[in-house]
Amino acid sequence: MSPKLKILPLSDWIVTDGFPLLISGPCSAESEQQLLSTAKELAGIDELKVFRAGIWKPRTRPGDFEGVGEKGLIWLNKVKEETGLLTAVEVADNSHVELALKHNVDILWLGARTVVNPFSVQTIADSLKGVDIPIMVKNPVNPDVKLWLGAIERINEIGINKIIAIHRGFHYFEKSPFRNAPMWEIPIELKRAAPNLPIIVDPSHICGRRELIESISQKALDLEMDGLMIESHLDPDNALTDSAQQITPEFLRVILKKLVVRHKKGDLNFQHKLEELRTEVDKLDGELLQILAKRMDIIDEIGEYKKDNDITILQMKRWAGIIADRMSIGTHMGIDNVFLKKLLNLIHKESIQRQEDIFRKR
Repeated sequence: MSPKLKILPLSDWIVTDGFPLLISGPCSAESEQQLLSTAKELAGIDELKVFRAGIWKPRTRPGDFEGVGEKGLIWLNKVKEETGLLTAVEVADNSHVELALKHNVDILWLGARTVVNPFSVQTIADSLKGVDIPIMVKNPVNPDVKLWLGAIERINEIGINKIIAIHRGFHYFEKSPFRNAPMWEIPIELKRAAPNLPIIVDPSHICGRRELIESISQKALDLEMDGLMIESHLDPDNALTDSAQQITPEFLRVILKKLVVRHKKGDLNFQHKLEELRTEVDKLDGELLQILAKRMDIIDEIGEYKKDNDITILQMKRWAGIIADRMSIGTHMGIDNVFLKKLLNLIHKESIQRQEDIFRKR
């Protein structure tokens, strides 16, 4: 848990009219016309409350489009005047903060590459002392919930209590349909550590491809996330940055009509049935732990026997046979292959560790 966090509930400072918080706008502000035209289209979507646009773009290599800079903030002010939408931009240093505040931006966010560096986060936090402005904090590029939470704590410690975490996925080396792996266990762990912290999801950066945005958006709502940040551009294919992950305002309307917002609490009968099922899960978890503990006791006996008879710990032929057998049984029982393989590998890793500890006691 993070008892230090003092977070103001989302509903206390922004009106969402019963729908999760929706933020949208282009990845980058490219021209005044592009920004205003996109904003006016998006303003027709009732659920939309905040218009976002990248003014400074941290690019991997020099020479790529790095944003229009301060003049984009002037355009954003016109967006606010003409549509009534709140505005949001990413800031990466104290000069960005100073300019954004000067031009009356409503919400600031810290990007994934900034959050990965506590020095950068602290510099931005120091420049925000005494300022009452909402701050959104994206997860770091790497899957580190402590680093994410630490950035949020740094912002909170200087007196800002209007804070939102943004889940935008994590860099992943293995082949994946996503640009950034969702790794839902990380935002779920953040929610457990900071129950009062609103968390919204950025399907655009998770997916990297517009055709996946609807499914990830629905997954986010099913997991009780507090909102969505979806990139929208009038002409996505010709956008100067991240064209594949942006959608038109019209496509956003289509997606919103399909999304199902589920109730967090049901009626009394629903609660009773849910409690029965949870009790059954608790019972099964207890039995599962007892079986796992017994298995580890037997592993210890095997380790002692191997030590006494000078037998190597790792028996690859035996392990390969176990994997094949358990995968076959588990698949037949309807257990997901990927999950089962991860579980078996975790158990095997712990078994090897216990036997190594026994061998060290020679």
